[in-house]
Amino acid sequence: MNRPTEPLAWSRTAELAARFAEVRATTRALCDGLSAEDCQLQSMDDASPVKWHLAHTSWFFETFVLEAADAGYRAFDPAYRVLFNSYYVGVGARHPRPQRGLLSRPSLQEVQAYRRHVEDAMLHWLEGATDARLLSLVELGLHHEQQHQELILTDLKHHLSCNPLQPAYRAAPAAASTRHEPQRWVSFEGGLVEIGDDADGFAFDNERPRHRAWLEPFALADRLVTQREWRAFIEDGGYARPELWLSEGWDTCQRLQWQAPLYWHRDSAEAEWRMFTLHGEQALEPDAPVFHVSHFEADAYARWAGARLPTEQEWEHAAQLVGRGASEGTLLDDARFHPAPAREGAGLRQLFGDCWEWTASAYLPYPGFRTAEGAVGEYNGKFMINQMVLRGGSCATPRSHLRASYRNFFPCVARWQFSGLRLAR
Repeated sequence: MNRPTEPLAWSRTAELAARFAEVRATTRALCDGLSAEDCQLQSMDDASPVKWHLAHTSWFFETFVLEAADAGYRAFDPAYRVLFNSYYVGVGARHPRPQRGLLSRPSLQEVQAYRRHVEDAMLHWLEGATDARLLSLVELGLHHEQQHQELILTDLKHHLSCNPLQPAYRAAPAAASTRHEPQRWVSFEGGLVEIGDDADGFAFDNERPRHRAWLEPFALADRLVTQREWRAFIEDGGYARPELWLSEGWDTCQRLQWQAPLYWHRDSAEAEWRMFTLHGEQALEPDAPVFHVSHFEADAYARWAGARLPTEQEWEHAAQLVGRGASEGTLLDDARFHPAPAREGAGLRQLFGDCWEWTASAYLPYPGFRTAEGAVGEYNGKFMINQMVLRGGSCATPRSHLRASYRNFFPCVARWQFSGLRLAR
């Protein structure tokens, strides 16, 4: 293969090759210490086995890059095209999502061999890659794999939580220093603002195009809602007061018998709450963020607190003004795998990291949004219904994966993600 003649093009391929190796290594590291049995578990339809995540992220590069780059490329196993397709209808048939845990074959060893096969082929191709469209798909694939790094942790946590032995994924980190601080408000003038990616770097298609939005003056809480504050909501009957809840939320709360965030439990009404974590069962951390709450719960809490959830436009405008710096919390790179209390400081804290923040905004296309051509156009656009937007990332999100314009989305009932909330008014 010929190398690019332009230095800038060669620099980009070299950078992508280095980043490819780094992202793939991070995924491998997340699986250190896991047994084949751990990687086989599927505890609910919404969560996938770790082994499936490992294979699917390789399937993405094989299907969208390697097969398109080289007509003579030989797939590792043609059957994997169906087994590890997620929701790309344009690619072909898919194995049913709820049955991914039944795939005892291929073995974990075979999936790891598949990953090595794809990695070797990708790095060889990147040595001389010049196709700008395919290089863009490599970058998309890297961010796609980072999304699955987060899903490996959130899904595995749910899988392990179903085991009465309460097994730990990693040893508990040292306790974060904290002191109880009252919530403060940070005000913003609003006005005509610009929202969305500015095309200066990578972004998913749902972050574009950049457009104008009008904001009335608003204020955001300086930190995330804490476990101490959520416990007060519970003690005040928050889960038993229908006037606080949206109609569907109240029906869901009653049907599923919610009484606390996911993974919280106690042996009796007089006992202290405890929670399951990736470090096993632990006591609550009163000044750390509450997490694993649904949009319905977040909305009810906000109403109980005399506030509301921010819109995604308010959140992004604030994030643009404040920037990363002091507003960063715990991210995947910190290897804590658990939210931490807000660090001391002024202004907005924990905007990026610790917990995804539910917003009051439905997940809808921006003005002028267009889906990409081909099967990769199915990546985001077809989910723009019955979902709510979350912002900011979590303790399971890689630092290089985040930006102010990033839009995550889940159904109102979802609780297994590291999802929390920040109040607005």
